Amino acid sequence: MTSLRFWVLTTACLVCGILLGLLFGSGGGVAAGSSTSESVPSVLSATRPQVPADDGKLRVICFGAHPDDCEIRAGGVATMWAADGHHVKFVSVTNGDIGHWGLAGGPLAQRRMAEVEKAAQILGIATEVLDIHDGELEPTLENRRTVTRLIREWKADIVMSHRPNDYHPDHRYTGVLVQDAAFMVAVPFFCPDTPPLQANPVFLFYPDSFQKPNPFQPDIAVSIDSVIEKKLDALDTLESQFYEGGALGSAQLIPSEPSKQRDRRRQVRESFANRNRGVADRYRSTLADWLGKERAEKVKFAESFEICEYGRRPDKKELARLFPFFAGN
Repeated sequence: MTSLRFWVLTTACLVCGILLGLLFGSGGGVAAGSSTSESVPSVLSATRPQVPADDGKLRVICFGAHPDDCEIRAGGVATMWAADGHHVKFVSVTNGDIGHWGLAGGPLAQRRMAEVEKAAQILGIATEVLDIHDGELEPTLENRRTVTRLIREWKADIVMSHRPNDYHPDHRYTGVLVQDAAFMVAVPFFCPDTPPLQANPVFLFYPDSFQKPNPFQPDIAVSIDSVIEKKLDALDTLESQFYEGGALGSAQLIPSEPSKQRDRRRQVRESFANRNRGVADRYRSTLADWLGKERAEKVKFAESFEICEYGRRPDKKELARLFPFFAGN
């Protein structure tokens, strides 16, 4: 009888352990559970993007805090690089599992991963989502190692990210982690399991409107007129964030009538077009530095970037090599 009770108790504990693992496991809870940021994060997608063979083409890796940030800020230039045969990868540092008003946890993380994978197919790039809970990213040593390894594995010439001052903690800490990886990517005995880069890449920041402690300063502005429709097509796939409104949306945003649904989609698309029109208008003088005043005045849509002082500091000649489509804009 004692052995029977022991067997029942052991079996019950095992079942409870499995259920708790399914409930609170990485990316799998009903809502975000304890942070995974103190251990090396896994990749949410089933397979990691393959690192392309050395072929003399540029290698660009863009970091965003959530599955949508890279697409918003660098979808245009990414498309242009990819169309020229260069290798571009977007990395979402968190899985976005609380970024919706009516869905959370594993189901939302999986949905957002599927959305950025569709966007990547349109843009012609690689994409990867790390399984760190949305809203819980921290600038830990392990996360710095993860970012460093990703940059090294891609053998990046260009690295992009948020600036470290931003309204969202995940945006800030993505910027801190990427900034902290600058220089370390070339240090042999930091993360010695991944071969170091022979040279520090050029690190670039996305634009934002925050003024303190220091405002965004545009070093590069690129016309994306030739690819704006493709960028907007990619953003259209991120329905949970934009069509449905993301974390601060509501059911009221989603019309039941098909005609109003089409109106809602047009509204979202136009808002992003206006966003890139605003970048072109705001940084018209920087466009003129690269394109000349006459061509710059004709640009309707643009993306812009600031050089991070902690990476390599390229001159204009090197930037023209890294952004080889300037001549065609």
